[in-house]
Amino acid sequence: MTQTVHDEPVELPEVREGEYGERVTVVEPGGAEFIPLSERHGRPTRLFWTWMSPNFEFATVFVGVLCVSVFGLTFWQSVAAIVLGTVLGSVTHGALSARGPQYGVPQMILSRISFGYRGNILPAGINALVAGIGWFAVNSVSGALALSTLTHMPRLLSLLIIAVAQIVIALYGHNLVHAFEKFAFPFLVVAFALAAIWTFDKSHLGAPASSGAFYHGFAGFTLALGATFGYACGWNPYAADYTRYFAPETSKRATGWWAGFGVALSCIALETIGAASATIGATGNSPTTAFTNPLPTFVADVTLIAIALGAVAANVLNIYSGAISFTTLGIRIHAKYRRAIIAGVFGVLGFLLAWSGLHNSATKYENFLLVIAYWIGPWLAVFFTDQLLRRGNQADLLYDTKYENWAGPIAMAIGMAVSIILFSNQTEYVGTIANHFPSIGDLTFEVGFVVSAIAYYIGYRIEHRGRTVVLPA
Repeated sequence: MTQTVHDEPVELPEVREGEYGERVTVVEPGGAEFIPLSERHGRPTRLFWTWMSPNFEFATVFVGVLCVSVFGLTFWQSVAAIVLGTVLGSVTHGALSARGPQYGVPQMILSRISFGYRGNILPAGINALVAGIGWFAVNSVSGALALSTLTHMPRLLSLLIIAVAQIVIALYGHNLVHAFEKFAFPFLVVAFALAAIWTFDKSHLGAPASSGAFYHGFAGFTLALGATFGYACGWNPYAADYTRYFAPETSKRATGWWAGFGVALSCIALETIGAASATIGATGNSPTTAFTNPLPTFVADVTLIAIALGAVAANVLNIYSGAISFTTLGIRIHAKYRRAIIAGVFGVLGFLLAWSGLHNSATKYENFLLVIAYWIGPWLAVFFTDQLLRRGNQADLLYDTKYENWAGPIAMAIGMAVSIILFSNQTEYVGTIANHFPSIGDLTFEVGFVVSAIAYYIGYRIEHRGRTVVLPA
């Protein structure tokens, strides 16, 4: 649908069909369309538990474990890397979340402003696969291992139970997702607080760096920084998905604060617990049991329940936002509940991938964390550089199928290629410079961000083809 604004044709937003309101037990209709004003509801404070609960899981704890046991840092060096990496990822998360109420569309629709309608297939496609399938598999494994340890059920059966619970909640959509995170929040806080008390009591916070770690010194710090940033900013491509239902006049400051603070507080707290647990030196037949073995039986059992519940809390966001990202690719699915259908398909694919990852989960998880930062850094660079170069409300560009801005995907691709080929440092591949100078660790996301920002600035100034039409804010 088009109309004329300032004597130029402008595409009006595709409006989500159906009535949804604030009902929790009704399947959310539509896909990635604009949320009509009559359907807007919610307050920014709900974002606190929406972003706290999904990080109260073992995957977050394991980031801290990696800092000590794999990256060779002391506990306090780990805390420094955890705080710095998490704060960076949380600040960008808050900034992205704040735009949701104004535009009323998902994050990957907003990304079209910087990448163009077809160029946005690059970040949206990656996010759909990483969120709906990749993250789903990673968190499902940790939840399944916890449930199997607690109940002594076979790991595959535990994985199936976790996967079904996640898929059902995600199928219902936005309102049930928010409600579930609120419901899970109190128990998760209490459970991990108990685990923290005994973990810190038995930890050795002043212990030297592990001699058996794969990395040490500055190399270990940059790897830890990349992993902690990657974990926090892994939520960035979902940010506006959970704020787009707020009324347009909702405070941007409050929206950004509660979203960013929820991510920062939960990640810093649980990753710090993980780093402390690594100094104990406990062992187990899985990373999950190594974490819970030092705890009293009752506390260990409560913690295992929390790990399983936290995995579900994280993955309902992953499946939901992965499905939303897929609907932004321009593939027309003429079904009222197209997002729900896609969420179900992603859940099945994620389950199959998780099944293959039930063994050797530690190494696979480390690599996955670094890959997250590899693509999100360049994407963020393009997105924020574009916002600095533009002024006003660009709502007219969101659903314009003819709008192109090839500077965006080209800059992102250049940033990813240069940084990964030269600076990546993980078990599957070591970049040229990282191989010759191993002491630098992994600088992929830092280099990727800078290269993409510079490339986009040059490309935008030289060949930007976007329209200058501005709708009233």
